[in-house]
Amino acid sequence: MSKQRVKQEIGKWEQETASYTANDFERLYEIWVHNQFEKLPNNLQKQFFESTDQWLLYTYGFLQNMNTQIEAQNRIIQVGRTYDESIEKVEDLRVLSIEKLNYLADQQIAKNRVYSFVQGGVTGTGGWLLLSIDFPLILALNLRTVQLIGASYGYNMHNPLEMILALKVFHAGVLPKRMQYQAWNNLKQEANNVNEIMNNDRQLTDKSWLEQPIQNIFKTLVIVLFRKKLFQGVPLVSVAIGATVNYKLAKEVSEFAKRFYQYRFLLEQKNH
Repeated sequence: MSKQRVKQEIGKWEQETASYTANDFERLYEIWVHNQFEKLPNNLQKQFFESTDQWLLYTYGFLQNMNTQIEAQNRIIQVGRTYDESIEKVEDLRVLSIEKLNYLADQQIAKNRVYSFVQGGVTGTGGWLLLSIDFPLILALNLRTVQLIGASYGYNMHNPLEMILALKVFHAGVLPKRMQYQAWNNLKQEANNVNEIMNNDRQLTDKSWLEQPIQNIFKTLVIVLFRKKLFQGVPLVSVAIGATVNYKLAKEVSEFAKRFYQYRFLLEQKNH
């Protein structure tokens, strides 16, 4: 029964994602972003995406080897062991029911949203150092959460195949809402042919990913604009903007990742 309920939840989320309609501002914004990027020489466009892909790959490996990440994965295993004492490693978690795995994932999602909200709020205080590292930091926080959500469903995120798939999930979760349904369908195909992933095109970022960094620039400009409007010594408007925007991104990425790994877990159970 729990499997059926999760399938219904995935179906409802999928329908909501598919039915999302971009407003006129979003369409104009998309056209503007693409037109501005097309003005760059082709070699610079290619270099931009290659550099972004390299940064994501490096960040993924760096996060996976951090002590805090290793400890977080060990805690996931420990909680899983309270349900089944035979669990020794991440892959063993797949003996648990989907409801128990959802609980493990929801713990990671809740922490990430709190971290993102706080980090965004601190960035909103307007310090130049904090503003300069805001975007890579929020991306790293959300990539870390994708890793932990994948681990919560029993996938070894050190595996190169899982790394490529997790980065694709992260990329899709960061996309604007109107682009997520197409990315979702592409990932469903990947899940159905998971052994072919390493043979496919490994480019992670493309023009659809451009809007997020530009939106972050706009967010920074707004924070700078309002940072001198203080309430009892605190730039409340800037803090609220930073916290809200970062929380919204964390919510989108974690929800997308959770739905994907739920879908994949149920698919693999069905096939076995």
